[in-house]
Amino acid sequence: MKTGNDRQRRAYELLVKHRVFEKLKDYSPILAGTIPIEIDIEGSDLDLIFEVDLKFEKDFLDDLMVSRCIPHDVKVEYPIVNGEKCITLNFMLEGFPIEIFGQNKPTTLQNAYLHMIAEHKILQERGEGFKHKIIELKKQGIKTEPAFGILLSLENPYEDLLKL
Repeated sequence: MKTGNDRQRRAYELLVKHRVFEKLKDYSPILAGTIPIEIDIEGSDLDLIFEVDLKFEKDFLDDLMVSRCIPHDVKVEYPIVNGEKCITLNFMLEGFPIEIFGQNKPTTLQNAYLHMIAEHKILQERGEGFKHKIIELKKQGIKTEPAFGILLSLENPYEDLLKL
C-alpha cells in the first residue's frame, strides 16, 4: 500500500500517521477489504479487523479511545456474525470512512481477511478485465462478495469464496 495507487498511499499514510497498527498491536490488526486489493470505489471504507475477546471489550474500547484515532461519540454496535457476537464501529477519519470490526478469533481466520485473500487470488487469475467488471458492479451498488458471485456464478458467494 505504501507504493500502491493514490488511495492506497493515502490510506497507508493515514494508518501510519495515527500509528493504528502500532498502538493496537495486541489485537492483531489487519487492513482487509477492497482498498488493499485495488477494487475500491469512491466511498469505500478502510476495513480494520481485530481479534477481540468481548469479555474484555471495555479494554479494547479504551485502547481505541487512547489511540485517539476514533471520535469519542462513535456508536458501538454488536452484530451477530455466524452465531457469534462481534463489535463494530464506523466513523470518518480525515476523509476516510473507517469500519472497525472485532471478533473473538484470530484476524487471519476471520471471513473479511479470508474473503480478501480469495478475491485477490481470483483477480490475479482473471486479470484486469475481470477486475474492471467487479468495480463496475460495485459502482452500481452491489457489494463485493455478491459482485464476485455474479461474475463467477456462485450460489452463495459469502460461503463459496471461502472454498476457493
